[in-house]
Amino acid sequence: MAQAPCYQALEAGRSLPIRPALRRKRVCSLQTKLLAVVVSTVLAISGMRATSETKLAAPVVGTTPMSVRAPVRVARNTFAQFSVSPASRATRLPSRNGMVSVKQAFQPATDDTATMAGPSTGLFTATKPEDRKVVPRDEKGRKKMKIVYVVLESQYQASMTAACKKINKDQDGVCVECSGYLLEELRDPANYEAFKKEVAEANVFIGSLIFVQDLAEKVVEAVKPARDNLDAVLCFPSMPDVMKLNKLGEFNFAGLGVGGDKAAEGKPVEKKSSKVKEFFKAASKASPATFEENLLKLLRTLPTVLKFLPAGIAQDGRSFLLSLQYWLGGSDDNLENFLLMIANKYVSGIKGEELIDEEKIAPPSLIAEKGIWHPLAPKVFEDADEYLGWYNKEMCPLNGVSTDAPTVGVILQKSHINTKDEAHYVSLFQELESRGCRVVPVYTGSLDFSIPVEQYFYNRQGQCIVDSVINLTGFAMVGGPATQDHDRAVKVLKDLNRPYIVSVPLVFQSFEEWEKSQLGLHPVQTALQVSLPELDGAIEPIIFAGRDGVTGRSVPMADRIEILAERAMNWAKLRNIENKDKKVAITIFSFPPDKGNVGTAAYLNVFGSIHSVMKELKKQGYSIDVPETVEELIDGVLKDKEAELASPELNVAYRMNMDEYRKLTPYAKDLEDNWGPPPGNLNSDGENLLVYGKEFGNVFIGVQPSFGYEGDPMRLLFAKSASPHHGFAAYYSYLEKVFGANAVLHFGTHGSLEFMPGKQVGMSGKCYPDRLIHALPNLYYYAANNPSEATIAKRRGYASTISYLTPPAENAGLYKGLKELGELVGSYQGLRDTGRGPNIVNSIVAAARTCNLDKDIKDLPTEEDDAKDMDLDQRDRVVGKVYNQLMEIESRLLPCGLHTVGVPPTVEEAVATLVNIASLDRPEDGFKALPRLIAESVGRDIEEIYRNSDNGVLEDVALRQQIVEATRAAVKAAAMESANADGRIEAVNPLAVTLQGFVGIQTPWRKALNELGFKVEESELTPLFKYLGFCLEQVVADNELGGLMSALNGEYITPGPGGDPIRNPKVLPTGKNMHALDPQSIPTSAAVKCAKVVVDRLVERQKIDNGGVWPESVALTLWGTDNIKTYGESLAQAMWLVGVEPIADSIGRVNKLRLIPLEELGRPRIDTVVSCSGVFRDLFINQMNLLDRAVKMAAEADEPLDQNFVRKHSIEQAEELGIDLRTAATRIFSNSAGSYSANVGLAIENGGWKDESQLQEQFLERKSFAFNADRPGEMEKADAVFKASLSKVDVTFQNLDSSEISLSDVSHYFDSDPTKVVQGLRKDGKKPSAFVADTTTANAQVRTLSETVRLDARTKLLNPKFYEGMLNQGYEGAREITKRLRNTMGWSATAGAVDNFVYEDANDVFISDPAMQKRLLDTNPNAFRDMIQTFLEANGRGYWETSEDNINRLRQLYQDCEDKLEGIE
Repeated sequence: MAQAPCYQALEAGRSLPIRPALRRKRVCSLQTKLLAVVVSTVLAISGMRATSETKLAAPVVGTTPMSVRAPVRVARNTFAQFSVSPASRATRLPSRNGMVSVKQAFQPATDDTATMAGPSTGLFTATKPEDRKVVPRDEKGRKKMKIVYVVLESQYQASMTAACKKINKDQDGVCVECSGYLLEELRDPANYEAFKKEVAEANVFIGSLIFVQDLAEKVVEAVKPARDNLDAVLCFPSMPDVMKLNKLGEFNFAGLGVGGDKAAEGKPVEKKSSKVKEFFKAASKASPATFEENLLKLLRTLPTVLKFLPAGIAQDGRSFLLSLQYWLGGSDDNLENFLLMIANKYVSGIKGEELIDEEKIAPPSLIAEKGIWHPLAPKVFEDADEYLGWYNKEMCPLNGVSTDAPTVGVILQKSHINTKDEAHYVSLFQELESRGCRVVPVYTGSLDFSIPVEQYFYNRQGQCIVDSVINLTGFAMVGGPATQDHDRAVKVLKDLNRPYIVSVPLVFQSFEEWEKSQLGLHPVQTALQVSLPELDGAIEPIIFAGRDGVTGRSVPMADRIEILAERAMNWAKLRNIENKDKKVAITIFSFPPDKGNVGTAAYLNVFGSIHSVMKELKKQGYSIDVPETVEELIDGVLKDKEAELASPELNVAYRMNMDEYRKLTPYAKDLEDNWGPPPGNLNSDGENLLVYGKEFGNVFIGVQPSFGYEGDPMRLLFAKSASPHHGFAAYYSYLEKVFGANAVLHFGTHGSLEFMPGKQVGMSGKCYPDRLIHALPNLYYYAANNPSEATIAKRRGYASTISYLTPPAENAGLYKGLKELGELVGSYQGLRDTGRGPNIVNSIVAAARTCNLDKDIKDLPTEEDDAKDMDLDQRDRVVGKVYNQLMEIESRLLPCGLHTVGVPPTVEEAVATLVNIASLDRPEDGFKALPRLIAESVGRDIEEIYRNSDNGVLEDVALRQQIVEATRAAVKAAAMESANADGRIEAVNPLAVTLQGFVGIQTPWRKALNELGFKVEESELTPLFKYLGFCLEQVVADNELGGLMSALNGEYITPGPGGDPIRNPKVLPTGKNMHALDPQSIPTSAAVKCAKVVVDRLVERQKIDNGGVWPESVALTLWGTDNIKTYGESLAQAMWLVGVEPIADSIGRVNKLRLIPLEELGRPRIDTVVSCSGVFRDLFINQMNLLDRAVKMAAEADEPLDQNFVRKHSIEQAEELGIDLRTAATRIFSNSAGSYSANVGLAIENGGWKDESQLQEQFLERKSFAFNADRPGEMEKADAVFKASLSKVDVTFQNLDSSEISLSDVSHYFDSDPTKVVQGLRKDGKKPSAFVADTTTANAQVRTLSETVRLDARTKLLNPKFYEGMLNQGYEGAREITKRLRNTMGWSATAGAVDNFVYEDANDVFISDPAMQKRLLDTNPNAFRDMIQTFLEANGRGYWETSEDNINRLRQLYQDCEDKLEGIE
């Protein structure tokens, strides 16, 4: 490919030569220098966000290479010549002497040699420290200075190497031996030992950006003992403990009053530096604006501060500042002068010897601190209008681009420009320009990238000049890797209102390592440069540059840069295309694949919602044909008008022949390994591939194909998931290249694209999610309560999620026999001490047994027992236990019906949610839960009431129910104050209502409490009800349609957390770009506290059940969403079981551990086998690292084996398997990278399984990939250790954390349940106890799995309130009922946890009643047929014993369904 003349001067890995005459050097004033010292160093120590652009001296305009006038069109993909192609690492680069490899192009010429011997590689990086070691070839009697440096990122590597070699070549009196390490390389034991040895022998140590806690500790451990003997220690912004290592002459941090060594010469400095110290103490709590203002004040006081510092300290402080400026300058020349200055002033044997000509040590040479930088511009611009004037005049004609073309703003990191490591940046610029786009590249030297965004993405009239934004730094908008200010970032981005893409350069891996890795992006980098930017609202974490393993230079990746540029352009185009011309592809799901399941999504009325969206699109000017009714819409998609009614086919929108398929799908050949040649038999008529769906003008509604292997037992067994089939690939090729969609909208939680094989994070061009979505902007309606899977869609499918509300919740209530039983309990309370009391108790016992409550109340009297033989206390205890069980059922929340996008709940519908919000203590907000306040008003503690109620103390069961009813009444009274005549909210102003209390008028909520006999002070209620008023506004607010329209207009979607709106009302309102959380922030201290309560209850109950014997091993399942909602409760449970406490580091990240002494723990350490969901693995791999370290810490503790079951079992397994103790202590397992689930759910949902042994084999095969903190690069197959660990398990354990998702709502829970797997592996064949922790209410419970399944069935599947609510939703509601029956059967298959009465009662409700049969048959015959099939399968597999009449009825009904579907009347 011909190189465009305007870029011919650019070579890979090198910056264009800067004109010497145009480049300025600067020498900073004393005040400015010390300001920079204070800001740049103390910021890191105080853990404060770096928000100031005044970190360094005042900016000086620098220049970039050349001014170009030639009107030559830039050839598209010119930079592909020197970008890394995934197809070949040996990509060639242009050179004057012909072609050279990437490695050669980036390798500095040298006469020095690398002398370190032996292989020493990092665990995540195969780079070798010895490759960057510089040793002078000939010392020639010169004094030698030994330098050791360690850096987070590699861009300094080449500059440091070049600087050292230049000194060795040019200096007559001194030479340099230099050893450099990338921070991640210190994980390797051999590397670390070599590092410690070299530090001990060095003259100078340099560290920069050391923000990974465990590695920071290693650096401190190595440097601190050698610090006194080192001539200089220079640590630039890093963790506080690393910063305290700084030493330069008399300068250290004691001189600034912020820690470190004692003051020089014993002189006290606290008072002298108090202004600096006090400023930063205050500034750490200040807003960015206040911080800027206070900085100016500090600047004015600096002369006063400096007066009090001893001369030596002040001089050395200036040297430190100069060092920092040299370092931040980053070029070969700057680093050479930096090293010479340090040697001349501080290195023993060199300082004072006049071996270096001090006059030749040039001051730092720097470009402007911030600005607009283009590689072909004559200078760095500091004004957007001036830049665009140059660009439109010079670059637009050159590139053949219109001056009103779409414009992409690009955010850069200054250090890459300084170090001339900007080839990856320039490559993207040219790719964008070659596509007809203008670019505005901005940079800053600080870590507050909002500053150049605010200054340079607007013109002088305040108008935004960009259409989309790409942040190439990979960092959060404000704060970088240490601390962030997400609120400020969101404000800046909301004002900008443009799509915000944060792309990621590889930092800890070379290109080859990333390409080979199944995990993809390094876990630490995922946490810092994917998770944190998502909190700002970032989308599409595309890897765009690799790192050369030898030189550390950034290498642009051609295919990644192409897709990044195309995606950014497509987002920008959404702003420039008129709505009437936009095409939108709406994709719906069918899971399990069946005509009756089209439109599957969690708690969403999909077709009703699509109809709402279509009407809104029509209103916004889209060219769309909107069906009159939802039913017409359903018929249009479901029914092939050319087929018979009986056809299983959906409407065929397009038939793609094989020539077209291969042309449009470049990776089609790769699919043949799994599926053979196209078209295959999926989504195919034998000749063509079929795209199901229907066009409605410029809107296409299509049905995403299935995985394809749901019913194939052999494919389900594979440890790794298969590629998409040809029909799946053809569907997405059709959307982009045939229909010509401008955006795709995936409708509801969730589809399959984001779960296709590929890397976990940081997709390559070979990863199937990347291949499938390609360049289509991907919008995704996702349930607000499922942030974990939404995050997978964001990272793997490049989705911009738009959250939707789950249906309003209601209390389950009592019905049929349970309601009658409740009435009997009420009668007893009034007649308990009369002669009728015993008879009523007998009736209660008989009714409880009829309702099968005897299975939950173990000591319930038999029907032969007579209550007349009991005393009053005994009778009360019996009734109390029954009453408590009834209240658990009655008060359980269940979502009613399905949510329709754009239809918020009424105030009445929101009350149950508000009641549960009010029932949780919120100490962080400064108020107690309403039930606690009510209990305290009668002199009781709510925790005691809960405990007594759980134990069946009748008086407290009754009091607990009274408190529940009072809470409901008070909250409802408050909510209804804001309702209009239609029951909807118009305005919430709780303050206005609260004012009634000041004029003697009782507030509605206090009045409600008084009427029920509870006197609570208004002052205690006011903060709570203010909060509830805010929550009510959020619950009924609606931006779901608005968020979608904004996205389709190419605008920024406001980010917000996902999770449980009861625990975290900030989840609301919906319509946000949902994110998870900072993975390094969990488990929180509150989560650890809750975890202790649950674990203690679990092990105590098991101990009681086992006659006083502790359980030795527990199998625990960890879920992504659960840990997001609870901030890591189940993660903390695993740690508490093994007796290890998680500890946060100095900037709040949880990455340290403490082994809790046995005396403090108060029980043995419980061995814990952790099965992580694939989503947990993707989101929290750093926490998997923490867990593995915790288990191994316990295994290696020298403690009695009867008090440390982790060690006991690890020793046994080491002997059994012939492995070392640490390997035998492996307990953290999941799927292989890029694979999800055990496929047990798929098998059960689709009937594709022969017997339970197949399900157990699937679990063992797919979930046996181990995480090992000692080798954290990949998930390794570890069948033997997995089976050996499970064979010792006594208890299986899961968590329920939200009322919205329970055991029968989804297949995930039974998919990962190992109960029968453990039974098959145990030598005694004993089935382990199975427990579920329920933390959905303030009164956390630990129940057996069977108890939980019964509770779930009673409150949902068998509850008229639930199934009638679903049937009112029509087609989709009927499917939801069938799904819960099928999921209930899943618990029979995996754990044997379903009682016969559950199936029998379900049969009575849905099958025995002719009226119900007709409703289901008419509403969704496909779903009704599946329900019947599930009953027959449950009977056939031995899970349900019933009468032959019931079976015959089911068989007849199945035939009736078949006739109905075939059109036979």
